[in-house]
Amino acid sequence: MGLLASSFAAGQLTFVPLMAWLTTIYDWRIAVLPVLLGAGFSILLFILFGKNWPSDLNIPPYGGQRNFTPPPLSKQNAFFLSISAVVTASKQTTFWILALTFFICGVTSTGIIGQHFIPFCADNNIGIVVASSYLALMGVFNFIGTMGSGWLSDRYDNFKLLAIYYGLRGISLINLPYSNLDVYALTLWAIFFGLDFIATVPPTVRLTGKFFGTVNGPIIFGWIFAAHQLGNAFAAYGAGVIRDSALTYLPAFLTAGLFCFVASTLILFLRNQKSYQ
Repeated sequence: MGLLASSFAAGQLTFVPLMAWLTTIYDWRIAVLPVLLGAGFSILLFILFGKNWPSDLNIPPYGGQRNFTPPPLSKQNAFFLSISAVVTASKQTTFWILALTFFICGVTSTGIIGQHFIPFCADNNIGIVVASSYLALMGVFNFIGTMGSGWLSDRYDNFKLLAIYYGLRGISLINLPYSNLDVYALTLWAIFFGLDFIATVPPTVRLTGKFFGTVNGPIIFGWIFAAHQLGNAFAAYGAGVIRDSALTYLPAFLTAGLFCFVASTLILFLRNQKSYQ
């Protein structure tokens, strides 16, 4: 899971410098071509090599000793199956806390940094290509950090890991607008934030599986991930409104940092719930 999540985020960030260069040299419409070609190639690979279960390849699940026999396919309509699963899950506090913390994850990762880091740099006289290079550096270290998070999630308390991740992210977001924004400060920030950028995914997936099971867990995580995307949209719009109103990104970064501390508190609260005991 760490490898999958790290690739997801690293791919987004490493495309940015190329797209920035194409936008600068040619046109923004040309800049979407690398993404379209990459998506088409991914679809082809998925059709040719994608499998549903490890047992399809006659191997045990990762870390398991025996082959897992998947349940028979449900004959229910996929849409109604998904709705039924989330209605059941929504009766548990666990679902809402995981969804809310992942909403905050979306606010504080791709929402404010993915969408507004380059405009923030522009406000501080840092060019688009240079700023996008810091995002690419984040992508490299995100790959390392999220794979490491997957390894840690298999061995340590996932609640504590999430609380630490959100806390460190909050500190880095609050620190960014107060740093001197030179090449050394931004490089160190990109490395630190990159290690934590999508590190929340593996422990969140593991907790979702723990609470909602092998079959329903992936369905519920789809809804939790939808909350992440809502957070992304909320921050993309909200930070822009704040910047246009206050003529600075400072309130947006401070608010995002405080959201992270709220997420840490919610995760520690969830850890003490009876459902976990």
